[in-house]
Amino acid sequence: MVGTMMAIGLSLAAAGATTSAVGQVKAGHAARDAGLAQQKQAEAQAQVQESEAAQLDYNANVAELQAADATKRGAEEEQRFRTQVKGLIGSQRAGFGGQGVKVDNGSAADVQADTRYLGEQDALTIRHNAAREAWGYQVQAEDLRQGAAIKRKGAAATREGGTYAAAAGRAAQTQARIGAVTSVLGTGSSLVLDRYGWSRGNK
Repeated sequence: MVGTMMAIGLSLAAAGATTSAVGQVKAGHAARDAGLAQQKQAEAQAQVQESEAAQLDYNANVAELQAADATKRGAEEEQRFRTQVKGLIGSQRAGFGGQGVKVDNGSAADVQADTRYLGEQDALTIRHNAAREAWGYQVQAEDLRQGAAIKRKGAAATREGGTYAAAAGRAAQTQARIGAVTSVLGTGSSLVLDRYGWSRGNK
């Protein structure tokens, strides 16, 4: 009778240890799956960040092209304006000459000098306006590139976090498996000792 009761006790203890081990293994699987899910989510977020960075780089390239275009348009407009001023001075000289006025002296020369001076000021204004426009685009391009760099750093950090989460999940699964095996082996060992009347203190 005592043997039967002991056998039943051993069976129940073994069953309990097995149930506990199964629970540990399931918990380990859940930890691994959670880690992998976090890694997958992090990878998706990193890809979005990298896509945004690429868009910012594209926009920066466009801004740089606009800066170059502004500089080119400014130079062309300045050249056209200077040509117009020369044409105006030529017309003034022709007009004065047609009236019998000496074009290089007196009032006629003063009028041409004023036209030349004002024309130069306007031409320089065109140049400066183009330079300011180009500078604005260049600043915009630089800001966009900095934004792209920040996005890429964020993507790298996000991806690293996902890798860490996956590694932590796998480590937790490994620990759970070790714990399960240890639990079963430990219970089996102690049951055998108890079955034959030995205790851990006996030698």
